[in-house]
Amino acid sequence: MPCDDAVTPTLMSRTGGKPSPEQDTERAPQVASVVQHERCGAWVVAARGAYDMDSIAPLADALEAGARKHPKVVLDASGVTFADSTFLNVLIRAHQAGPLRVVAPSRQLQRLFEVTGVDTVLEVRGTVGDATVS
Repeated sequence: MPCDDAVTPTLMSRTGGKPSPEQDTERAPQVASVVQHERCGAWVVAARGAYDMDSIAPLADALEAGARKHPKVVLDASGVTFADSTFLNVLIRAHQAGPLRVVAPSRQLQRLFEVTGVDTVLEVRGTVGDATVS
């Protein structure tokens, strides 16, 4: 499938990893949600909202499943509004499982990566397109 082809993403709720009945993640930016799909052979996981120990499970599950089934996993972090050490731990575990690229982290996330040294381990890209083809 060409990289330009549209793919229907799957929205995962913050509880239990089951598809959410709502497709509008703009209404509640603080509620963690995960949208995932395949693009150019990579598994793309778009994270939205705030992530801590109470909301991390669907993201962790999506990254883990992606790493098992695809040669490359891309995390679109542009919609992450808050992240703590739980989020970092999930990213490091995903990176250890296989190639992980983080796309468009916010300034807060970039700072968290720098302070903890994770920026020297993770590959950060500007766009999902750059991350899937490189």
